[in-house]
Amino acid sequence: MSVKILAVDTATENCSVALLAGDKVYSRSEVAPRDHTKKILPMVDEVLKEADLALTDLDALAFGQGPGSFTGVRIGIGIAQGLGFGAELPMIGISTLKAMAQASYRVHGTEQVIAAIDARMSEVYLGQYQRLESGDWLAVVPECVIPPQEVNGLLDSSPLTWTTAGTGWDAYSEALSGLSLSLSKGDVLYPDAQDMVVLAKFELEQGNTVEAESASPVYLRDKVAWKKLPGRE
Repeated sequence: MSVKILAVDTATENCSVALLAGDKVYSRSEVAPRDHTKKILPMVDEVLKEADLALTDLDALAFGQGPGSFTGVRIGIGIAQGLGFGAELPMIGISTLKAMAQASYRVHGTEQVIAAIDARMSEVYLGQYQRLESGDWLAVVPECVIPPQEVNGLLDSSPLTWTTAGTGWDAYSEALSGLSLSLSKGDVLYPDAQDMVVLAKFELEQGNTVEAESASPVYLRDKVAWKKLPGRE
């Protein structure tokens, strides 16, 4: 049976959509930090038309659940929920950090990745991943938000060489320069929906889906985000 999954992501500066149909992936991606709401739905239309499919033909809808920009994560989930409600599709949340690990494998063939996104406020969103024989990823260090100067004490210090991914490495290059493990600089900066659909297939096979109304973000910094809302303390 040919699995068909649509993924959308606006959690970072990158705006992306991808459609997995059997063994083929149709994708659109653009770094457009201020135009997510304008670009995401036209991208959805484009990949569906290219694959000659409708939303109702799909098996599931995946979305970038964060961590990332508070506003960006909310935009992506809101759009995904709207699409999911309309087509009555089960939904699958995918970690942006894990998606960058998958992207690093796609681009570099690497199987050990440390992903770090600039979280502002002198912190990074970070996760350390090892690729499994199945093609899925083990979170050696689960995603977290942490000051860059504390990263060294958190990471698994195995003798393997780890490929870096994400904007956090350049944003805090000085603080992250003295890590006591072997690093290889990668050029994956942002998560992309074309990698999320690959990960979503694993989740769908395991039955890890939710209904549209239950789709939820991963902020890792809930209290700070809550305080920034108007009228909150």
